[in-house]
Amino acid sequence: MAIVKTQDRQLAMDKIRNIGIIAHIDAGKTTTSERILFYTGKSYKIGDIDDGNTQMDWMEQEKERGITIVSAATTTFWTPKLPKSLFTDQYRINLIDTPGHVDFTAEVERSLRVLDGGVTVLDAEEGVQSQSETVWRQADKYKVPRICFVNKMDKMGADFKHTLADVEEKLGAHTAIVTYPIGAENSFKGVVMLLEEQSVIWAGDETGAAYTVGPIPEDMIEEVARERAHLIEQICETDDVLLEKYLDGVVPTLVELKKALRAATIAYKLVPMYCGTSLRNKGVQPLLDGVVDYLPSPLDVPPAEGKVPGTDEVAIRKPDVKEPFAGLSFKIQADPHIGKLTYLRVYSGKITSGSYIYNATRDKTERVGRLVLMHANDREEVPEAVAGEIVGVVGMKDTRTGDTLCVPDHPIMLEGISFAEPVISLSIEPKTKADQEKMGMALARLAEEDPTFKIRTNQETGQTLIAGMGELHLEIIVDRMKREFNVDANVGNPQVAYRETITKDADAEGKYIKQSGGRGQYGHCYLRIKPLPRGEGVKFVNAIVGGVIPKEFITPVEKGVREALENGIIAGFNLVDIEVTLYDGSFHDVDSSEIAFKIAGSMAIQSAVRQATPIILEPIMKLEITTPEDFMGDVIGDISSKRGQVLGTSQRGNVRVINAIVPLSELSRYVTILRSMTQGRASSYMEMSHYDPVPSNIADKIINKENK
Repeated sequence: MAIVKTQDRQLAMDKIRNIGIIAHIDAGKTTTSERILFYTGKSYKIGDIDDGNTQMDWMEQEKERGITIVSAATTTFWTPKLPKSLFTDQYRINLIDTPGHVDFTAEVERSLRVLDGGVTVLDAEEGVQSQSETVWRQADKYKVPRICFVNKMDKMGADFKHTLADVEEKLGAHTAIVTYPIGAENSFKGVVMLLEEQSVIWAGDETGAAYTVGPIPEDMIEEVARERAHLIEQICETDDVLLEKYLDGVVPTLVELKKALRAATIAYKLVPMYCGTSLRNKGVQPLLDGVVDYLPSPLDVPPAEGKVPGTDEVAIRKPDVKEPFAGLSFKIQADPHIGKLTYLRVYSGKITSGSYIYNATRDKTERVGRLVLMHANDREEVPEAVAGEIVGVVGMKDTRTGDTLCVPDHPIMLEGISFAEPVISLSIEPKTKADQEKMGMALARLAEEDPTFKIRTNQETGQTLIAGMGELHLEIIVDRMKREFNVDANVGNPQVAYRETITKDADAEGKYIKQSGGRGQYGHCYLRIKPLPRGEGVKFVNAIVGGVIPKEFITPVEKGVREALENGIIAGFNLVDIEVTLYDGSFHDVDSSEIAFKIAGSMAIQSAVRQATPIILEPIMKLEITTPEDFMGDVIGDISSKRGQVLGTSQRGNVRVINAIVPLSELSRYVTILRSMTQGRASSYMEMSHYDPVPSNIADKIINKENK
């Protein structure tokens, strides 16, 4: 069995848990993470978001705003403390605390890609909120087993059973209650461990380290017996051997039940449900035991699968130190002290500091300068990292997010990480001449870190445009430029990232001939275009047969096509969801060149798009508004005035929840507008939903404005 050496401790790989904390904004992810660090002995003082002294939210902007912006990784150790735990050894937990705000969804996406298990934190009063659904779907995409922690059981309106029903209905998960609350709201004081048939009660709110394990409270015996019987039935239904026993009237042992629940969790047949209140320091120790008991080790998840570069041959890497090294870079961080830091999940083999590894994605060799274990923004140097670990690598120059790293003699290309496209942009210019060069460098460094942050230059005006996932995202980028890179900049008003697309098929010819004495230029091609479904992007198909265009000129045609599409045809916006087929053309033995075919490709695509009835698309946002009943009419009226569509309303406690879709162009400064409309009592959450055609009267205004 592979051995992990860290902090002079040797742990077998089955004693590692790579987990992430995921949830809606304000559900209590960072607070829960801080309690985990305190109870595992990683920190000696509980961090508080309101005081700005949390370990996981270490950036100045995070402390000021009380939100998580970047995912923070840490390594800590836990030995299950409660009686009757399935495991009693020491376990290593590699923990990633992710942001809840949709503007930083890339941080969640890349974290889930490399994690083995997840802890979803839910607000006991709010239930399943929009971002909870989004992160759940992201976890589904990467098949990440998870457990749930129903937090804020001390909050007014907290309802454990309602939250469970929400999880079943909205997320389609099969919940299995592992800890049952004793009381709710002000009277919440502990939990009943259903399988163990014992209560865990916390004396006070102070640090939560002191608790007593005892019998089930008298007034809950019947209720607990009913819930426990249901849980046993649920577990037995996932295991044929236990089901047979159960049907024969034999109750399986505690160890059998826990092992079956572990297998069911890893197979995503059941989702164990825990409850507590992180802020009041109650319920976190059972949750930590649950991470160890039910979430997978690197040995419990399927081996990493990829392809041999340049072929369709499938390659497998098992989580074993004896296998050839393979890992995935999932995050780049610009560190002011040590330069570029690359976060790496090691899937097989081992990596040592000072060695050389191969970047299969970019076909480059990289040197591993130093290896570090991360604790938020603190680092601990280690000599090597082996399968199952998450480490930081210092010294890699060309590696980007989603790149596969391996050994040259056993190359493999693992599945990368896909990110959403930006939906909003703004112009930015340096305040002084001295800031000009610094700004270019700062933006490049920040774009390297964040795959959803894009930079481009408007060729006509020379303006630099930056694009991101929302106003907050771009605000943070500009703030980081000022603080971390000392660059002062003037920024324009946010602009919506419109797109262009076509609505019908078209054909066109592109012919570029230039004769001005000496060698001329000759490029000639025929293109056929057709619309694709939303989200398909741009596909280029080479259908040339018989060598009518030589191979070396095909790529230049594609480059010309893609560049023209990037700059748009009718209003300068990126053209998407189109298939371009190069099917004919001709060449000249002497005069044909790459540049001539690139220009011919550009001419042909522009002509074809104009014939294909192009339209403008706009981003449509999913909007969730929580408002007191009194203001519901005003809020719905306002949504209608913004070209929005109300999808439905529901009751949550004593407030109403309105779900709607609204064009992003109508939502500028919406949070401020909503607050003033509802005396500051309503809150909203928005995330990207899809792109839709812009109504023709608005499209005309956009085209006229862009073409001025």
